[in-house]
Amino acid sequence: MGATTLARDRRIFLNKLGHILLNLPFVCLIIIPLAYTLMMSVMPASELYSRFFPTFAEWDSYVQVFTKTQIPRHILNSFIVAGSVTLLQMTTCSMAAFSFSFLHFKGREVVFMCILATMMVPWEATIIANYLTVSGWGWLDTFKVLILPYGCSAMGVFLMRQNYLTFAKELHEAAKIDGCNNWRFLATIVVPLSRPALGALGAYVFLQQWNQYLWPLLVTNSDKVRTVQIGVSQMYDIDSESIALMMAAVVVCLIPSLSIFVFMQKQLIDGLMAGAVKG
Repeated sequence: MGATTLARDRRIFLNKLGHILLNLPFVCLIIIPLAYTLMMSVMPASELYSRFFPTFAEWDSYVQVFTKTQIPRHILNSFIVAGSVTLLQMTTCSMAAFSFSFLHFKGREVVFMCILATMMVPWEATIIANYLTVSGWGWLDTFKVLILPYGCSAMGVFLMRQNYLTFAKELHEAAKIDGCNNWRFLATIVVPLSRPALGALGAYVFLQQWNQYLWPLLVTNSDKVRTVQIGVSQMYDIDSESIALMMAAVVVCLIPSLSIFVFMQKQLIDGLMAGAVKG
């Protein structure tokens, strides 16, 4: 019995070691560029092109990012845009998914398939038409043009619908018998039970909006609404003495994205897998 347990533990250990060794090259591909960026951000100007590791760290670049650039304003703008779009999509996608999961109306499946079909149309194919539309409405260089076009998404509707399909239909029927209308049922029963899926949707949407570049570049003209990705790109043409400043801005820009991956990894996985049981 002891020999069998020892052999099983050894197999488990070897499997874990094999997984670690297989993933190690991919970890290096991710970590090395991040580590190099961090080292460049604290490297003295005299060592930028002569050393890989700095002899000592200079943190003045991070101070200058917040005192001598518009990056703090751009970060605030990105939080406003990404946070607003996240809340908006969590609301609209939940309501749309509820209608496709619990309500019965003619053409429901056809409409849902049409929504899914929009996922096959690349954003770049419609960007000119969208730009002409918002330009005609006078929305350029405002927060509206950065938020409202992303107020709902086919991916979000699909994710929430797949999660809602795991709920027992009897739950909705019992609620209706007790006099609970659809709005109350959604707000008090469905949404609380869907927190993992909502968390995954919120994290995905926030990261997507935080990393948006092409659309904000096209529709914004001033620092009052420009997002952090545009602000960092504007620092690319600076002189070599300020490369550390640009790298420091990149590191600051990466902190929210990395924080979401570190602290919400389990919730992301659980939320994306929540609707995988029933489709």
